[in-house]
Amino acid sequence: MLLNYEPFADAVRLLDKVAGQTGMPTGMPMDIQRLDDHFVATFDLPGVDPGSIDVTVEGNALTVRAERSTPHEGGDWLTRERPRGSFSRRLMLGRDLDGDRLTATYRDGVLAITIPVAARAKPRKIEISHAGDRTALHPGPADASPDDSSGQPERSGLTAAGP
Repeated sequence: MLLNYEPFADAVRLLDKVAGQTGMPTGMPMDIQRLDDHFVATFDLPGVDPGSIDVTVEGNALTVRAERSTPHEGGDWLTRERPRGSFSRRLMLGRDLDGDRLTATYRDGVLAITIPVAARAKPRKIEISHAGDRTALHPGPADASPDDSSGQPERSGLTAAGP
């Protein structure tokens, strides 16, 4: 039988716990990938009861919470390296993501959350209408912008970006 014995491991773990650190960045490692018109965030949650997983969206904050219980209480532990207890991760969703249409699945110890890109952020083709002989690029006097008291044309909220 092979045993991994580290005489100071318990002391190091205790110091890490007090300092808020563990050997891993978190009890639920995460990957995020963009696939066409959506993102997929995957969280490794092996050994977690699916009923303990909670995914919520509040405003633009996506929060994932889960709990991994300690199996087989009692006996003498020789090594305890697997993270246990409550875990949570919070992601901030950009304004171009559709937080109302998230979906989540849990399979084989992996939680996958699909986050669609909002329709307003997707590229779309703008159809150009033809105005016959008259061009809309040269406005006539009826199409001119009204002037305010400063003599400057009124701004419409649209500004040019870049050259």
